Amino acid sequence: MMRFRFPVLAGVVSLMLAACGRGATPADQATVGDSALPLAADTLRPAVITDTLPGDSDDPAIWVNPADASQSVVLGTDKGDSTGGVYVFDLAGRIDRTRSATPLKRMNNVDVEYRAMMDGTPIDIAVATERRRSMIRVFSLPDMRPIDGGGILVFKGDTSREPMGIALYRRPRDGQIFAIVGGKSGPAQGYLAQYALSFAGGVVTATLAREFGTYSGRKEIEAIVVDDALGFVYFSDEGVGVRKYHADPDSGSTELALFATTGVRDDHEGLAIYQRDSLTGYIILSDQGANRIQVFPREGAVGDSHTHALLAVIPVMAQQTDGLDVTSRALGASFPNGMLAMMSNRGAFHYYRWEDVQRAIDGVANRVR
Repeated sequence: MMRFRFPVLAGVVSLMLAACGRGATPADQATVGDSALPLAADTLRPAVITDTLPGDSDDPAIWVNPADASQSVVLGTDKGDSTGGVYVFDLAGRIDRTRSATPLKRMNNVDVEYRAMMDGTPIDIAVATERRRSMIRVFSLPDMRPIDGGGILVFKGDTSREPMGIALYRRPRDGQIFAIVGGKSGPAQGYLAQYALSFAGGVVTATLAREFGTYSGRKEIEAIVVDDALGFVYFSDEGVGVRKYHADPDSGSTELALFATTGVRDDHEGLAIYQRDSLTGYIILSDQGANRIQVFPREGAVGDSHTHALLAVIPVMAQQTDGLDVTSRALGASFPNGMLAMMSNRGAFHYYRWEDVQRAIDGVANRVR
């Protein structure tokens, strides 16, 4: 793939995007009246709106089926106290109740990783935070079978910290998988806890590797994402900005960048990495109070990989989005160029075709040339 140079924008750019050209589906028709607020003409509309959860939707994670990408699924958490769980959705947005992990105690965020070695056999995993029990939960994919012995305690059982955010990191040099966990509260330094995961005897265990990350004290840190290939972790310090660190605990815990410090309404929320190639792509941030996403260059600026200037602002139909996820991999005929999945506060998740998002980003590039 060709390298992509990003234009530098002086301010926030709102993007015009036409509705998808495909024939209307039931989900497409539902977009007309689904929003609680009037939609602007340039609002990005989803290809699919999922079934509604019984409780409160929070965070999605996309698992790409390595054998047949058209059979990939989206995992979505329900953080309700009585309805909590990790629900499995197909690409048409239908809940697969036979594989959904319920009931669990107030699930917040979820992430996936591929080819963890369990007793010499590779398995894919999903890891989610079970907030009310101060634990992380680990499931094998695609069957969503629990493999954590009933849960892994984090923050030394400190119930005041209550785990919320989570991201998984595979270290390239040795394949070690880590879980990076953020809580409802925490100290000004060392807010995030990073655990090395071990896979043996059919059970996953965890050992604390480090605590790192600056916290402003203003709100909380929930959204976390790791760029495995480039070795960075990003997290949203809500109301302040997005912070960047090395993901490898052996590389030190000095903050590398703080960006998105202006132009965000209410909270900095969900984060995801879209890879155009091994080095380039986008960092996508949920601008929660404005019902939009903000897009930043994954590779930074020319000559400064830790400067992430705003590229684009795209209004979306998803409302008050906490969590989002993205993949550049084709997911069959429905999502041939990948997918952006976003939580919406009406109890569901929205799937956007990546080509629609990319068209909006490219529109900005064309205007500033």
